[in-house]
Amino acid sequence: MALGYKVVQKGQPGVTGGGEKKYYAQIVNGREVTVDEMAKSIEKFSALSEADILSVIRALENTIQKELSDGKIIRLDKLGSLYPKISSNGEESAKKVTSKSIKSIGVNYRPGKRIINSMKEAGFSKVG
Repeated sequence: MALGYKVVQKGQPGVTGGGEKKYYAQIVNGREVTVDEMAKSIEKFSALSEADILSVIRALENTIQKELSDGKIIRLDKLGSLYPKISSNGEESAKKVTSKSIKSIGVNYRPGKRIINSMKEAGFSKVG
């Protein structure tokens, strides 16, 4: 199956009025796949039942939450890795940087090579 993309026109970032506009390819996402749907699909490739798979996924979710909250990097073998990230306000001195300087917190995901390669091998098809 190929990855769908569409063509969008974008202006130059930070230029009043958009500056010179160019055309870019932008991915067209398909529908979402739920955990339940994934569990049913995994069941076909394993000796585990759907209930067992869902239990493992829920346990993994809980473990990931705990480990990320402890500031750890989570390496999921060939799936890739997850790690916490923050964004903060710039302060005038190091002493002024406190937890109140932090604007947002999130999680970065760095996919494994096999995932990136599978996307490259999928190819592309122009939509619309």
